[in-house]
Amino acid sequence: MKIRLSTIALFMLACSTTVPALAIDYPARKPGLWEMKMGDGAGGANSAPAQTIQQCIDAATDQALRDMGQGMGKDACSKQEMRREGGTLVIDSVCRMGTTTATSHAVVTGDFGSSYRMESSSTYKPPMMGKSSGSFVMEAKWVGPCKAGQKPGDMIMGNGMKMNVVDMMKGQPKK
Repeated sequence: MKIRLSTIALFMLACSTTVPALAIDYPARKPGLWEMKMGDGAGGANSAPAQTIQQCIDAATDQALRDMGQGMGKDACSKQEMRREGGTLVIDSVCRMGTTTATSHAVVTGDFGSSYRMESSSTYKPPMMGKSSGSFVMEAKWVGPCKAGQKPGDMIMGNGMKMNVVDMMKGQPKK
C-alpha cells in the first residue's frame, strides 16, 4: 500500500507542534488506542480531506513522542512558549523549516484522558510550497485498550497501512 506523505507530515506536525516548554509539562495521554482526525480545518471545497490515524501508546511511547517534538524544536525554533489559559494550553512558536520561517499559534483543549482538540494557524515567510499561511486541526479521542497484536507505537493509517513510530524514530523497520 502506498502511504500519503501528507498523512505522515500531518502526524509529525501534530507531534512537533505541541512542544513542551520548560515551565509547563505537556500533559500525558491516557495509555491505550487513540484515534486522531487531522485536517486543515478549512472545511470548504478547496479543503484537503481529513486524515484519520489510530495509534497505540503506553506512557513510555507518549513520552518518547513528546521528547521527539522537543528535540525537533530545540534546534529549529527561536521561540517556543506554552502557557495555560484557564482550561486550555496555548502554544506559540517561531521555527525555521528549510529557508522558511513558520510562526504558529495553537490552542489545545481537552483532558488527554478521553479527548482533546488542537487548532493551529501558521504563517510562512517566504511562502512554503506556495502557501503563505495555513491552519491545522486535530481531534483526538481515546477509543479503548490497544487491539490484540498491537504494541506501543503502532499506527494504523487511514489507508490501512501499519507502521510503528517508535521503530521509525530508531530507524528500524516494524517487525
